[in-house]
Amino acid sequence: MAKVTVKDLDVKGKHVIVRVDFNVPHKNGVITDDNRVRAALPTINYLTENGAKVILLSHLGKVKTEEDKAKNDMSIVADCLAGLQSAPVTFVNATRGPELEEAVKNQEEGSIVLMQNTRYEDLDGKKESGNDEELGKYWASLADYFVEDAFGSVHRAHASTVGIPTHIPSAVGFLVEKEVNVLGGALNDPKRPFVAILGGAKVSDKIGVIENLLKIADKVLIGGGMSYTFSVAKGGKIGTSLLEEDKVDLAKEFLDKGEGKLFLPVDTVVANDFDNPTDCKVVPAGEIPDGYMGLDIGPETVKLFQKELEGAKTVFWNGPMGVFEKPEFAKGTEAICETLAHLEDATTIIGGGDSASAAKNLGYAEKFSHISTGGGASLEFMEGKELPGVAIIPEK
Repeated sequence: MAKVTVKDLDVKGKHVIVRVDFNVPHKNGVITDDNRVRAALPTINYLTENGAKVILLSHLGKVKTEEDKAKNDMSIVADCLAGLQSAPVTFVNATRGPELEEAVKNQEEGSIVLMQNTRYEDLDGKKESGNDEELGKYWASLADYFVEDAFGSVHRAHASTVGIPTHIPSAVGFLVEKEVNVLGGALNDPKRPFVAILGGAKVSDKIGVIENLLKIADKVLIGGGMSYTFSVAKGGKIGTSLLEEDKVDLAKEFLDKGEGKLFLPVDTVVANDFDNPTDCKVVPAGEIPDGYMGLDIGPETVKLFQKELEGAKTVFWNGPMGVFEKPEFAKGTEAICETLAHLEDATTIIGGGDSASAAKNLGYAEKFSHISTGGGASLEFMEGKELPGVAIIPEK
């Protein structure tokens, strides 16, 4: 069954508190990428255009010290938001108390109140991230309805994601609705062949995802730093490459379970130093010389992965194939990105994180069916885990 959505609510004249993901990258008080703000606009605009009094709340960074608090002031988002849509925006430098209550009380239909960073509450005993019952109840008291539209936070049971909807009627916004539908479609009813591509540094980050996708996907392609742990599991030599020794036995289990459907690199780009490489070359997988480290998949692996992707109808990709931040070790990630961007008649999904950054940096973002806004949430979803911030929203 589908979740109650924002369109199911009668919002005219009502206060609607919306959990958004405004955890934007920023430096020296300047937002360097406003994509997360833009992603929230369909829900925000729908509410303001239908006469709601909108209260927005989000976290920004981690707040453990007064220095963190100063660095992660949500006021930088207020100007950005005001410039991206037409509704009036009032920023309130508080997470509770008279100033916030007065601003909410004085709201007119179609207006927006943006509250200060929810993580400010964590300076006093993790009240936000600990899902403090009193805090969730207080925030709920400000509004008639709650809308969950921060997919990047729904895997966390916080006061702003689970606490509020415990007390007032709730729904998902358009962003969360799309994420759940697209990822759920891939997980529960994918068009086949379904190919998963997993990269990144560590097997430990993706144990649950690998386990679940080996059951669901027709093929699982493994690249990135985690592939060297698999290489050791097969008896290979990896030089000074990244290795999780305590996960070698687990990698052996995955190799047994995934026989015939789990594909590893057949060659790798290696270098004699990470920071200042003076010798880079391609060697067969499992034959990395002493003093060298693997930093990207090699050209034969790219050909292998491209072959295994031929005819795929659903593809889920999370994690780069190498150290893509360095041009000399980005070719594998670029090749996979380009291959997926040109797959015909396929649903191509990027599970957020570095893969999403790669697609955007390479100019291929528009070529993918869906780029998730929540790396951690999308991975937990693909593990088959329940997401607390979605589970709390009622079914229709």
